[in-house]
Amino acid sequence: MPPLRVASFNLENLDDETNIRPPLADRIRVMRPQLVRMRADILCLQEMHSQRQGGQRTLTALDDLLAGTEYSNFHRAVTETVSGEFYHERNLVVLSRFPIPNANVDLIRDGDGPRPSYQMATARPPDTTANLVEWERPILYVQIPLGNGSTIHVANLHLKSKIPSNIPGQKINNFTWRSISAWAEGSFVSTMKRVGQALQMRMLVDSIFDAHGEDALIAVCGDFNAESDDIPLQAICGSVEETGNPDHGPRILTPCENNVAESSRYSLWHLGQGQMFDHVLASRQLLSFFRGAEIHNETLPDESGAFRTDIKFPESDHAPVIAEFEIP
Repeated sequence: MPPLRVASFNLENLDDETNIRPPLADRIRVMRPQLVRMRADILCLQEMHSQRQGGQRTLTALDDLLAGTEYSNFHRAVTETVSGEFYHERNLVVLSRFPIPNANVDLIRDGDGPRPSYQMATARPPDTTANLVEWERPILYVQIPLGNGSTIHVANLHLKSKIPSNIPGQKINNFTWRSISAWAEGSFVSTMKRVGQALQMRMLVDSIFDAHGEDALIAVCGDFNAESDDIPLQAICGSVEETGNPDHGPRILTPCENNVAESSRYSLWHLGQGQMFDHVLASRQLLSFFRGAEIHNETLPDESGAFRTDIKFPESDHAPVIAEFEIP
């Protein structure tokens, strides 16, 4: 079969609300060529907002972005709430050149795995009970038959960012904290959410290996808000160096961007430093068909810095990441 290109792209809050600047049309003018350049066969998207039309939510902003590209005809899987609606914000979307049977789509929600309970230390008024830590971001898992007798297992995820979680009574506004201790506790809570989601993802990977064998073709894609040496990514990859058990070797996942020169290995700019937060991870068997990775970061903006506003650039602050495979 032709080369298979698996890609991940965080669209950064793609929406079409009238008060958003820059408007959707300006963003599409910049971002649609990025999608065309990717030439993806399976495309995992993050931060796709939905729009309210009549009595239901739609993905008209995504439809407008994809219009005129081959992706508009791709098969689609999208995250949904328990009531069957699209989420208002941060939907995950998988677009595929190959059909995605409805029975092959699954959502792994925060309640589907272990969750810690936590009592906040700096909340005002004081927190008197320990509550379950919720991370509100499901994992979108699809099984895609490739038409050659092989099936690829694709997981699309968006781990909690490093932005501190809210601590009741400790924020003056969205960007200003009343105390350093409260800011630190908010960062700690976000870390629990991010690592908890990573554990959930690793448990899903192991369940795929258990059900389909250790030769399963697995790709885990998305915005991990973590680099390769951070705990969330290490937990999902499961390297033998970390577990100390070579029996787990067939079950490790490998970041495909390791193929890219270190000087160009970044998908986000933060305070002038390149960070690799977006990944395509491949199982051993899928890696045997790996031919190369690309990170389209040539025009990546830096939206960080003190006292910045929340006005966006037309392009996303994340770069697309693509991995190419030749599966016989």
